[in-house]
Parts: sequence; C-alpha cells; structure tokens
Amino acid sequence: MPAPALRAGASFLFMQSPLPVFALLFNAFVWGLAWWPFRVMHGAGLHPLWATATMYALVLLGLLALRPGILAQVRQHPGLWLLALASGFNNVAFNWAVTVGDVVRVILLFYLMPAWAVLLAWRILGERPTPMALARLVLAFAGVVLVLLPEGTSPARLLQNLSMADGLALMGGFMFALVNVTVRRLHAVPGQARMFAMFGGCMLMALLAGFVGLQFGVVEAFPAFNATWAVTALLLSGVLMLGNWALQFGASRLKAGTTAVVMLSEVVFASVSSVLLSASQLEARTVLGGSLILLAALLASLRR
Repeated sequence: MPAPALRAGASFLFMQSPLPVFALLFNAFVWGLAWWPFRVMHGAGLHPLWATATMYALVLLGLLALRPGILAQVRQHPGLWLLALASGFNNVAFNWAVTVGDVVRVILLFYLMPAWAVLLAWRILGERPTPMALARLVLAFAGVVLVLLPEGTSPARLLQNLSMADGLALMGGFMFALVNVTVRRLHAVPGQARMFAMFGGCMLMALLAGFVGLQFGVVEAFPAFNATWAVTALLLSGVLMLGNWALQFGASRLKAGTTAVVMLSEVVFASVSSVLLSASQLEARTVLGGSLILLAALLASLRR
C-alpha cells in the first residue's frame, strides 16, 4: 500500500477508535458514583465542603508538581477569576447536594444546565435563542415542575417544596452552564491554566462557604483526623484527576455533540447506583420529569 494510503488508513482507524468514548464514559462513571464517597466521608464526620476543599488542595498540589510554571500562565489571564468562581460555586453546590439529598433528584435538577446555557449565552455571548432553543427551555422547565411539585399540589406552591438539596442542585446546574459559557469566552487561554483556575476556585469557594456556614451553624467544624475520611479523600482526589484527564482526552477527539451525549450517561450511573444502594426513590413523576429534562439536554447535544 502506498504511503499516502497507509496514512489515510491509520487516520481512519484512529478516528474509529473507541478509546475516546470509553474515556468519556469513565469520567461520567466517576461523577455518577462520586456521591457515594462523599457520603462515606460525611458519615465519618467530614462535611462535604471540607471534603471538597481537602480533595482539590491535593489535586492542586499534584498539578503544581507536574506543571511548575502553571501559576505564571494563570496570572497572565485575569478573566480566569470568573471561571474559578463559577467552577467553585458549581462544585460546592453539587457535592453538598448529592451528599444530603436524593441523588436522582439532584442529578436531574443539575442537568437543567443546557437550559441555563441558552439564557446565559444570550446574555453574555449575544447568541439569540432560536425557536428550537426556546422549545427546549419549555421542555426542560416542564420537567423541573414535575420533579419538584408533588402530585395534587398547586404550581403556586412550587418554591415551597424546594429542599436545600434542590436549591443547591439548581444553583449547581446554573453555575455549570456559566462555566461552559465562560470557557467558550476563554478558548484562547491554555487548557492547563483553565483547569488550574477551575480546581483552585473549587478549593477556595469550598473553604469560604465552609467558614461562612460554620458561623451560621449549618456546617460542622473540621473534624479530627480520621483514617476513613482521609483515605477516601485521597483516593477520590486521585480518581477525579484521572477522570479529568479522561475527559480532556475524549472531548478533544470527539465532536462536542457526541461528547455531550456520552456524558449524559452520568445520569444513568448515578440513578442506578443510588437506587441499588437505597440513596434514592424513583417515583413516576420523577421519571417523567427527568425524561423531559434529559430529552431537552439530548436535543441540545444533537443540535451541535
């Protein structure tokens, strides 16, 4: 076979490799089951805010050891502060919500993110929503009403039925959408600088929220050393780093729409694991509302 044909054949095989998809599935699996170690640490006395701060401190130390010059890159891009804040709020809200709330309900409300992204892209990037985008918004928010509103309850009482975990999940999804929009604005910034800013924001916001919550009595003090939460935090921080690398590997080799569709498998991993471990209860309205939310997310992914 001539050399050009060899190169073309090799390129075809590379493009057809299942490794990028498996890498994304691994990342979705990690985050789909992350609720469990957070609950293990919480049961050992470590609040999810302190757990988040501890884990990302370990991750940042690892990044600095591997990329000593990364701080200089971060200082060159002041816009990374918004990315750090949005990432921090997103992670704090999600980790706290899946620790104290119904896992399936939290995950579904969090995946309202594509709907928030439409509104944020309109406001921040000037991207006017198309009629189809508005239809996805209606679809997603209809799903939220079904998930949050008990049967036979007036829609006027929607906010009254919000638990703390529900509110955290909604805020987490909104902040995740802000992260995605901000990343698009900062596309020219080196990827490792963006990653460091995101992880740094997660650590700082967890510490800040923890100290504020401590003053108001909603967060327990940092506990004495315990092998259970210490080993769990160490292992989870390592797994999260692997998951992030897997995400970078897969997302850089697949179309954005394909990546988004594959990442929806996180909902499946979280739902199945939480039901099997009795951390969630599936009701008909939750399943129907969740289906509408995921359909809106799937349509947004396929559009890309």
